[in-house]
Amino acid sequence: QVQLVESGGGSVQAGGSLRLSCAVSGYTYRTYYMGWFRQAPGKEREGVASIDADGSTRYADDVKGRFTTSKDNAKNTLYLQMNSLKPEDTAMYYCAADLRRARGGRWYSEVEYKYWGQGTQVTVSS
Repeated sequence: QVQLVESGGGSVQAGGSLRLSCAVSGYTYRTYYMGWFRQAPGKEREGVASIDADGSTRYADDVKGRFTTSKDNAKNTLYLQMNSLKPEDTAMYYCAADLRRARGGRWYSEVEYKYWGQGTQVTVSS
């Protein structure tokens, strides 16, 4: 069974940075398609970034140029580097994984991922 465990969340002032980590265990990490999602209070969960098994990345428009996702295959860990944080980035952040590529390029859709972490809270104050 695949397990995902996020860490690295916290509170930061606007303009600051945080790096989230997602430790993966339970299967061949390299073959997974991974995504980062976030959910703010009262809002739907939304896709933030994704990284394919071959390392290709995609980002939501509102985080492009500020967030970077990467993975360390040797450590079985996925990262989300978040810079120039804004109050509107405040949310619970989740990592997700699936064995297959998202259908129709819908990397941002939560239904395309089978495995989920428990989430880590990010709070950005103005």
